[in-house]
Amino acid sequence: MDKNLKRMATMHRMQTAGLELFYANGYYATSVDDILKKLSLSKGAFYYHFVSKEDFFIQIIQNLLARKIYSVLIEPIEGHDNPLEQIVDCFEDALQTAVHNDMDFGCVLNNFLTEFRGKDQKIMKHLCDIFSIWEVNLVSALQKGKFNGYVDRHVDCEAAATYLISSYFGVRTLMVGTTPSARKYRFMSQLRVYLKSLEPKKVVA
Repeated sequence: MDKNLKRMATMHRMQTAGLELFYANGYYATSVDDILKKLSLSKGAFYYHFVSKEDFFIQIIQNLLARKIYSVLIEPIEGHDNPLEQIVDCFEDALQTAVHNDMDFGCVLNNFLTEFRGKDQKIMKHLCDIFSIWEVNLVSALQKGKFNGYVDRHVDCEAAATYLISSYFGVRTLMVGTTPSARKYRFMSQLRVYLKSLEPKKVVA
């Protein structure tokens, strides 16, 4: 195998394992030794690829977390005339994946935003960049829906996006406890009611 490809494969394996550890235990509760033990690596091998634990985590954010959020919560909504239908399908699929995950610890982005708030501004900026991209995408999708006649012209798209993100973060946190399937069902039922309220109002003749 080409040396560059081999190095990329090694880094991807390390970052994937690191994300699993950070997601399960939190960044501050996960040591470099924990990472080395999981990967069966020496410290020399780790520091050959990464300057520090912080550098390792930032690369995980850039290479894995950003792609995960994009593929699960952003890409499914992009480029459609009616965003309301796509938001329902997108949230349904994302939550269903969580229902079947035996190692579910909540929304990974929300977990890290909560953990790093007020502690590490450098890491926080990378996390906020991902959050902002998701938020802007939702606002743009709703505005496009408004232009195409699927969203009422009086809807505040920025406020709607904030509500959608907040509610998603909230239900993902609740689903970590008991009956995740039931919580998902109740959430999706109310989400459909909310999105229905965003549709253009019918004019009574």
